[in-house]
Amino acid sequence: MFGQELTLGVVIVAALLDSINPCVLGVLIFLIAFMRRFFRNARKMLLGGLLYTAVVYLTYLALGLGILQATLSIGIATGVYWAAALIAIVAGLLEIKDYFWYGKGFSLQMIPGASERIRRYTAWIESLEGRHPVVLYGVTAALGVFVVLVELPCTGAPYLVILGLLAKGAYASAVPLLLFYNFIFILPLLVILALAYFGVASERLERWRSQHREWMRLAVGIFLLCLGFYMIYSLNPIF
Repeated sequence: MFGQELTLGVVIVAALLDSINPCVLGVLIFLIAFMRRFFRNARKMLLGGLLYTAVVYLTYLALGLGILQATLSIGIATGVYWAAALIAIVAGLLEIKDYFWYGKGFSLQMIPGASERIRRYTAWIESLEGRHPVVLYGVTAALGVFVVLVELPCTGAPYLVILGLLAKGAYASAVPLLLFYNFIFILPLLVILALAYFGVASERLERWRSQHREWMRLAVGIFLLCLGFYMIYSLNPIF
């Protein structure tokens, strides 16, 4: 089974492609601009960004561990594996579609209305200026949890596929790979945070994201499509 042959390379590629999703980068760039205004100096912005990134890591990890534990305890690993393979193929086709017709028709995107909610919540947080730092960083952490949940329809496909693969093995061997997957996932977030800390304007980061978003979608789509078909082949080899 492919799940027993899962390599570190597959985890790294899946996590990197998941992390360069335009949804993830777009929200982070917006939040970096917000944190610059809100915290007013680079050091506090850096602390807020690191807190947000840590919350993203822990939230994704908790979701992954919960799904993995439930899958193994109920004994539905094979069903989840099949579901993950089909999700990979469908999601891959949708991502490739967005390379040619970005945003046209059905696309993998955040929960409808999520962008506007994020803007409203950040505006509310800005109204808390002057409160105790614990309160300010606390609401920033809560915002991180909210963003992870509303981003799942846009970013969850590669993660679900990896969970489906890991479910074919033992829980003890899957956990280190899941920890590593989520670490790789947050690396681009840390890179963007570092660029912002050293003075790169959020507008410049957003221009770069907009110019390359179709290629990001294409890379994710090709990977998911190939992985999905290989997963199906590994269950029913033709040769």
